[in-house]
Amino acid sequence: MAYIGKKPEDTFRGLAFKDTFTGDGSTVAFDITNAAPAGGDFDIEVFVENVRQEPGAGKAYTLGADGNGDIKRITFSTAPESAAEIYVINPGKPFEILTIADDSVTTAKIQNNAVTAGKLASTLNLSSNTITLPSTFVTTTDSQVLTNKTISGSSNTISNVANSSLTNSIIKFADESSTVTSIPLGGTLKFNGATLSGDTLEITGGTSWQAVKTSGFTAAAGEGYFCNTTSAAFTATLPAAATIGDEISFIDYAGTFDTNNLTIGRNGHNIQGDASDLTVATERAGFSLVYVDVTQGWLLKTN
Repeated sequence: MAYIGKKPEDTFRGLAFKDTFTGDGSTVAFDITNAAPAGGDFDIEVFVENVRQEPGAGKAYTLGADGNGDIKRITFSTAPESAAEIYVINPGKPFEILTIADDSVTTAKIQNNAVTAGKLASTLNLSSNTITLPSTFVTTTDSQVLTNKTISGSSNTISNVANSSLTNSIIKFADESSTVTSIPLGGTLKFNGATLSGDTLEITGGTSWQAVKTSGFTAAAGEGYFCNTTSAAFTATLPAAATIGDEISFIDYAGTFDTNNLTIGRNGHNIQGDASDLTVATERAGFSLVYVDVTQGWLLKTN
């Protein structure tokens, strides 16, 4: 439908409001009853003695917030004279400040991919939730630390690991069903006493043999020692701490235990159930000691 003149407003508006005040010669601020419309200073009419006043800073008055923050306060630049009639016409145009109730925004109202990292808390507690990762994901840095994590499933693979990343590292397989098809140089594999380092497989039998000893030393569990007493007798001291199954081996390197004895220092533990050191005086003797408990201490495995 066509119109001649001003188009009717799309919404009904309320009737205008009138507030009346009387000047006292000193008061400059007057609060109207209803909040002024969104238009501000120029959307209300202020009259003093039936003379319309000009709004704005440096003019007759300004419009601002009252003590509650509502736009209701008219402040004159000069206090109206005593007994002066003041009235304000508030056109009453409808306006409304829209607020959204708490917990009322649904996921359908959020644009896809619109939530950025800056809108998330720096720490998220997801302990009570289940997170499903995509089949493929890309890290944001070159290095990621995984602690106490398990990668399981027959289809999972780890590839493109640089040789330098395996230097001095150890990969252990716990059961006989584990299969190794290849290993980069510099990597180490261990399984049941066998060590594969680079392209060499070393079968150690569980004992790590040390360089020849020619003087007193403290032994360590899991190690074997060639003891050379050619120059003088000496003592091999057992470790101060021991647990069941710890094993240490000794061999007469030069066949001189009979002339220069090897003494096994008990270091607070029993040997063969006796609280005394063990003297080895047999030429070419070779033997192992295995720790069992406090009562028996170290027992001879071979003699």
